[in-house]
Amino acid sequence: MADHEHGLAADIAVMRRRRVIGGLAVLGAGAGVAIWARGAFGGEAEVTATGPDGMCIKATAETRGPFPADGSNSIGGTVSNVLAEAGVQRGDIRSSFGTMTAVADGIALTINLQLVDVGGTCAPLAGRAVYIWHCDAGGKYSLYEATEANYLRGVGVTDADGRVSFTTILPGCYAGRWPHVHVEVFRDVATATTGSASGVISQLAFPGVAMAGFYASDARYAASVGNLAGLSLTRDGIFADHTAAQLTAQTLTLGGDAAGLMAAAVVGVAG
Repeated sequence: MADHEHGLAADIAVMRRRRVIGGLAVLGAGAGVAIWARGAFGGEAEVTATGPDGMCIKATAETRGPFPADGSNSIGGTVSNVLAEAGVQRGDIRSSFGTMTAVADGIALTINLQLVDVGGTCAPLAGRAVYIWHCDAGGKYSLYEATEANYLRGVGVTDADGRVSFTTILPGCYAGRWPHVHVEVFRDVATATTGSASGVISQLAFPGVAMAGFYASDARYAASVGNLAGLSLTRDGIFADHTAAQLTAQTLTLGGDAAGLMAAAVVGVAG
């Protein structure tokens, strides 16, 4: 198995950094943020376009981390690839699927993403397959650490407005990493489920002040309280080399309360 993501050496070794500031855009009723995304869809050059929702910019990717289960690494010598399994395409990722039955417990969270074309006029990108994954309330990743589960992993397809939503839980904070969610974008479902290369691999950060409050209010996140207190977004091994503007752009907007949260981001992709 790959080195644990809690140790940053494995992540940092595979990072390729060429950052560009992401622009703000409107997502639904609230403000979304552009994230970093280098893709096979369109090279590495900076691309800027102004559309009806504002400015969108494509930039380089983040590392997958050691726990993607997307066919790029193995567990105990066996390649782990949930993308090839029936049932991975779903909107509610709190439960396991296939032969596994464990369900993730935590504060309910809806993640709303919108994909836009940075190579054109920031037009929405329909029909793209988006795979997300993140740790559970205890800071563990399914399959690799929570071996009895494959929850908190799923693929959604963007609609005509480039939007896709996932019902999940608020991720915990484990030692050494700022709270985050992984995002991988494929041209379509067939590409995602047949092991072809993705076009975007990135990570989104959660806002620290809000997370600290939610962690402190819920016993299921007890370990996250101390872990988050010892971290800073500006010192995180993935996000540390960003400017202040970049950190703002790459942090999810987060609203709601402990009864149900909503996070949003705009993902710029070279169409």
